[in-house]
Amino acid sequence: MRAKGALNSALMFPSAFGKPVVRVSEGTQDGPEYYGREVLYAREHAGATQTELAEATGYKVPYVSKVENGHTLGSELFAEGCDRFFNTSGYFLRLHRRISDAGHPEWFVPYVKLERQARLIEGYSNTLIMGILQTPAYAESVFRSAYPRENDSEIKARVESRLTRHGVIERADPPRLWVILHEAVLRMIVGSRETMGEQLERLLEEARRPTTTIQVFPNGFGTPAAHLPFVLLAPRGEGPTVLYEEIRHHSRVDDSVSAVAEAQDVYNRLRAGAMPPEQSTALIRDILKEITSHENSHRLLSRDMGEVEL
Repeated sequence: MRAKGALNSALMFPSAFGKPVVRVSEGTQDGPEYYGREVLYAREHAGATQTELAEATGYKVPYVSKVENGHTLGSELFAEGCDRFFNTSGYFLRLHRRISDAGHPEWFVPYVKLERQARLIEGYSNTLIMGILQTPAYAESVFRSAYPRENDSEIKARVESRLTRHGVIERADPPRLWVILHEAVLRMIVGSRETMGEQLERLLEEARRPTTTIQVFPNGFGTPAAHLPFVLLAPRGEGPTVLYEEIRHHSRVDDSVSAVAEAQDVYNRLRAGAMPPEQSTALIRDILKEITSHENSHRLLSRDMGEVEL
């Protein structure tokens, strides 16, 4: 293997490796393939094996293989690991974010950038589980319901872009994430019972993170203070807290003092009215048992998707 610094700026131009170039076209389905070939070309140029790259980035060989073959875009942590291993000054992270952003609707990209830069994310939803916490199968079910005319490649691109958002809370310095979910969100069968069970298990895993808090607003606790999903994002360093809301195919980012103050008041009332975190995770476990055992199925909901990006 060559020294880590052996790969130079030629990485910016795939033809420098004597390999065919895969264009990132207007359609985003080529994004993971393009990114994977960049990783492959860099590794071959450095004379490294998949095992060496896996060890350096903290992932396993099958994961590296999936990225190189374009089956997944991979995480931001993997991209950062590639930059360290190949000494590429942030190239893979920048490329990762560019491809990821291309997979989101144009109107949603500002939110994705705010999410990456946040030190605190406070979200409420009574429709779907926040995208940053979704499993691949849950996200795919959401998108297939919302975009029935899109082909498999287009749906795959949307799912990949959504999954990369989870990298925000995988970082060494993740933001504080506080999520309040209405109980109806947990009982709605998205995709299948298996898909929903897997998603609830993911929520329980995420709730164990020291920087993540999940609360449930139960059905029997009266009317919640908000009837639509919204997110408050506080940035790292200087800058105002921002309110993000959306309706179908449109979004609103508002950093005005009055709008943010009102949203914070609503969120505090939602937080006070919801179950404590420990009781919330206990309820999630109970609903998971209902879903996987097929008991009390009359209490579980199945309906069309509403807003899909958050």
